Amino acid sequence: MELHNQENAALHVTLRMQPGSSAAEIKLKPGQTFTAEAGAMIAVSPTVTMTTSSRNKNSGGSLLKGLKRMLSGESFFLNHYTASSQEGTVWLGATHAGDMMVKELNGEGIIVQGGSYVASSAEIDINMNWQGFKSLVSKESLFWLAMKGKGTVIVNSFGAIYAIDVNGEYIVDTGHIVAFEESLNFSLTKAGDSWISSFLGGEGLVCKFRGQGKVWIQSHNTATFGGILGPKLKARK
Repeated sequence: MELHNQENAALHVTLRMQPGSSAAEIKLKPGQTFTAEAGAMIAVSPTVTMTTSSRNKNSGGSLLKGLKRMLSGESFFLNHYTASSQEGTVWLGATHAGDMMVKELNGEGIIVQGGSYVASSAEIDINMNWQGFKSLVSKESLFWLAMKGKGTVIVNSFGAIYAIDVNGEYIVDTGHIVAFEESLNFSLTKAGDSWISSFLGGEGLVCKFRGQGKVWIQSHNTATFGGILGPKLKARK
């Protein structure tokens, strides 16, 4: 299965091997640059060079500051790929086994789970210190990215990815959120009628979205999967 961006997209992206083991093939024009999560590269043509920094391409940032932010759980390293005077191709994979989605931004913003971010156009501003979900991420041990600008964003889901159109209110389990449009308001609340039933039922905290906009969710929960798999793993000797 393949997905091609529109002709005026900032990046030419083809998604392959969907939906269970998706990979992104990105074709760059001469001199074109994009940013990707560290460790996402599968393969790259010799006409493409890679540099690494602690911030997105347009904002700079020192290596030491990037290390401090990464150790605090608020940030991470990013790789920047640039085609030379010739066209080039970069293949990207993702941390989670699942699908990918290509989202074109035209000045608006989306909030992306840090573990779901794969890549974005160099023109997209990435705020890696967004604190809107600070109380939420303490449960999921994740951080979130505020992304805004004009260009392409590629995200990955753990399992299948679905889009929900919110018009009013919608409740989503925190571990299943991939991304959502910044036009939505949100609040953290209990899943059941009471806090006791919420936690005994295994759901705990959920996110209540309000307004109009899209929420992208994933079919699997990384925390739940880790809780099942963890006890079965043998410790290294």
